[in-house]
Amino acid sequence: MLSILDRYFLRELAQTVAATVVVLMVIVAGTAFATVLQQVAKGSFPASVMFQVLGLRTLEGLTNMLPLASMIGVLMALGRMYRESEMHVLLSSGMGPNGLVRPTAILAVLLVLLTALVALWLGPWASATSDTLVAAANRSVIAAGLDAGRFTELPGKGGIIFTDTLSQDGSRLGRSFVSTQRTGGDGQQHIKLVTASNGQLYQESNGSSRFIAFRDGWQYDIPLGADNWRRMQYQRNDSSLSSVTSDTEEDPAESMTTLQLLRTETPDARSELAWRVNAPALTLVMLMLALPLSRQSPREARYGRLMLAMASFYLYYTLLALGRAQISKGHWHHQTALWLLHLVMMSIAAWLWWKQYSPRKPRNDKALPA
Repeated sequence: MLSILDRYFLRELAQTVAATVVVLMVIVAGTAFATVLQQVAKGSFPASVMFQVLGLRTLEGLTNMLPLASMIGVLMALGRMYRESEMHVLLSSGMGPNGLVRPTAILAVLLVLLTALVALWLGPWASATSDTLVAAANRSVIAAGLDAGRFTELPGKGGIIFTDTLSQDGSRLGRSFVSTQRTGGDGQQHIKLVTASNGQLYQESNGSSRFIAFRDGWQYDIPLGADNWRRMQYQRNDSSLSSVTSDTEEDPAESMTTLQLLRTETPDARSELAWRVNAPALTLVMLMLALPLSRQSPREARYGRLMLAMASFYLYYTLLALGRAQISKGHWHHQTALWLLHLVMMSIAAWLWWKQYSPRKPRNDKALPA
C-alpha cells in the first residue's frame, strides 16, 4: 500500500512528466510538419497522405523523446519542491532521502515499460505504416493530387496533366492531356504536349518507378523561339512520373519489426536493434540522474540544474549515437560498450545521490589561543 506521501510524490511527478511529454510532442510535431511540408512541395510526398505521415512520424519520435521528457519532468517537479522548501520541511520532519526512492521507482517502472513498448513495437509499426502509405501513393495518381476535370501539376516534373475521367482506384484515366518542359540536346527549351484517348498507371516490377501508358493520341514537340514543330501519332506512349519516396528507403531496418531484426545479421539491423533495446535503459538512467540533480536551495537559479541536466543528456545521447554508428559500420559486432556506458552513468548517478545525502562529519575546529 502506498502512503499519503508516496501518492503525493507520484502524482506530482506523473503530472509534470505528462505535461513535458505533451510540450515535447508539440515541438516534434512542428519540426516534422515543416519537413513533411517541404517534401510535399518538392514532390516527395503527396499532399493527401501528409497528415497521416505527420502523425506516424510523431509516434516514431517518441522513442527518443520519452527519456528526455522523463528526466525533465522529474527534475522540474522535484526542483519546485526544493525551491518552495517542501522537501526541506519533509526532510526535517523525519522523512529520509529514501522517501523519494519508492514513488520514483514506481514511475520509473511505468516509463521504462512505456519506452520499451514504443521502441520495440509502436515506433517500428509507425515507420512500416508510413512506408505502406507511400507505397499506396505510388500505385495511385489520386494520392498525387490528380482529380478529374482539373489541371494538376505533376510532382517534381514541372509539368501539367489533365484528364476528364478517373477510375475510383486512380489507375485508369480517360481523355488526357500532358504538358512538360525540357531542355533539348541543342540547349534549347522544348515544350512537350501529349494527348491521349485513355491512360493506365503502372509500376515497374520492383516498384521503384511508376508510369502512365497513354494510348491512341498525338505527341507534339515544340521548341521555344523556333518554328520546327514536330507532331507524332502513336498507339502507346509511356510517360514517367516522379516516385513518392519514404525516409526509410536508405535505412530499411527502421521499418523492420524487432523479431525480424533478431533474425538479420547485417550491420544496419544490429545497429537498429541496439538502439531500440537501449532506449528503455536510457530512460532509467535519466530518471536516476534526475534525482540528485534536482536538489537545490531556494535561492538557487531556477533553470541552472536544468541546463546541467540537458548538457548531461546531450553528452550521454551523443556517446550512444557514436556507439550505434560503430555498430552500423561493422566495427563493433555487439552492444557491450553501450551497456558499459549505461553502468558508468548509473554509477555516477548513485555516487551523486550518496554524496548529497550521506551524513557529514562534524568539523573539528581547534580553539584559537587566547
